[in-house]
Amino acid sequence: MQATARIKYLMMSPRKLRRVVELIKGKSVEEALAILKYTTKAAALPLAKTIQSATANALSIEGTSHLKAEDLSISHIYIDEGPRAKRIRFRAMGRVYRYKHRFAHVTVVVAGEPREEVAKRRFLKRSDAADAAKPETGAATAETKAAPVKKEKTTAKKTAGKKSAAGKKAAAKKSGKGKAAVKKSKPSKPTAKKKSAGSHAAPKKKK
Repeated sequence: MQATARIKYLMMSPRKLRRVVELIKGKSVEEALAILKYTTKAAALPLAKTIQSATANALSIEGTSHLKAEDLSISHIYIDEGPRAKRIRFRAMGRVYRYKHRFAHVTVVVAGEPREEVAKRRFLKRSDAADAAKPETGAATAETKAAPVKKEKTTAKKTAGKKSAAGKKAAAKKSGKGKAAVKKSKPSKPTAKKKSAGSHAAPKKKK
């Protein structure tokens, strides 16, 4: 997979650009950008921008999920001569010196291939993915089916025990309330006053 980026009519002579291009030919994108970052030449900045633009084009074409910037390298860099602009410089005693301002066209070609793991995933069929998701042997399915049944039984026993305990408590509460109500409803018997057999008691009359 290849992607290109180009700068046209760069206001710099091709000779100055070619000096810096020799440092980064055939390098990876990351290594080339690191070299240009610490190169004290005027041509380093436009070259770095062109390489970054070519890398962005490659990632947009292929997609960041299938291709990374680390996988790209610089395959070709072309420095073509552009038009020459005529300029003058004023000198002493009314003289004029003539010179030509040179332009250049820069073309960067970046190449790279997606990773193998990503490529396999990309061409994986839906049927293969479904087969891979299914369990391999029947024993595994039997174990998986048996496990939830055991859990259900244990949960059913627990729930039955809880219900029985709750029913016993409710019955005990009801029986307690009924006894209390019976006790409260019984009228209190009048207590008979005992006569004290004292000396001051009146004697009974004989018939």
